Amino acid sequence: MKHIARKRFGQNFLTDQLVLSQIIRTIHPQPGQTMVEIGPGLAAMTSLLLEGLDQLHVVELDRDLVARLKKNFSPEKLIIHEGDALQFDFASIPVPAGQKLRVVGNLPYNISSPLLFHLADIAPLVEDQHFMLQKEVVERMVAPPGSKTYGRLSVMLQWRYHMDLMFVVTPEAFDPPPKVDSAIVRMIPKPQPLECNVKHLEAVVTKAFSQRRKVVRNCLAGLITEQQLIDAGVDPQARAETIPLEQYVALARLLDVAA
Repeated sequence: MKHIARKRFGQNFLTDQLVLSQIIRTIHPQPGQTMVEIGPGLAAMTSLLLEGLDQLHVVELDRDLVARLKKNFSPEKLIIHEGDALQFDFASIPVPAGQKLRVVGNLPYNISSPLLFHLADIAPLVEDQHFMLQKEVVERMVAPPGSKTYGRLSVMLQWRYHMDLMFVVTPEAFDPPPKVDSAIVRMIPKPQPLECNVKHLEAVVTKAFSQRRKVVRNCLAGLITEQQLIDAGVDPQARAETIPLEQYVALARLLDVAA
């Protein structure tokens, strides 16, 4: 029976075999590795991943798709975690000593940002992440300071990861086709992120980007003084999108000291 894509789950199933092959080459799954796929859907990528892996974990919310996966794959090869990826404890997946978890998936666009932040909490346990996301989101993730797309998502994820937009996927590769282009992003956790309290970094970055047209002195009023901005090497007249990650970290450290 044909599965009808559910809008509430943000389902767009990748069907283009050339694109699927390109993604698998980019991920390069190998025997012995521990990998989890988020949202396997109709298992187009799942099947190809299993050709290179001994075993694969998947997280799937849709009960009909879970039933289909159980019917089509042996429980020894495919370990199914039924539930919401936003609530799932990825650290619970057992990984052999000396190894780290690899994470892949065609992420539902309606939950992509919160899911990326959820996964950031386990970044030290992860070797790499490869995701299909809305192209606009990936461009924001990898944006450099000074670009129009540089924002909160850019700073917070660039603090945790080295990231690259690998290639773009057009809507006709999917069924049903989404209304926007997609892109594959590679995310490799940084072994040593710049030292600061992540909650303080989040507070500074969120406030700085809350009113993009205002200068950073006005955006951060009540949190960081003008003199503190100067001491941290930040021009009080600068706008949030021109300030590099290192300076945001320096501002977060001021809150570390004050706490």
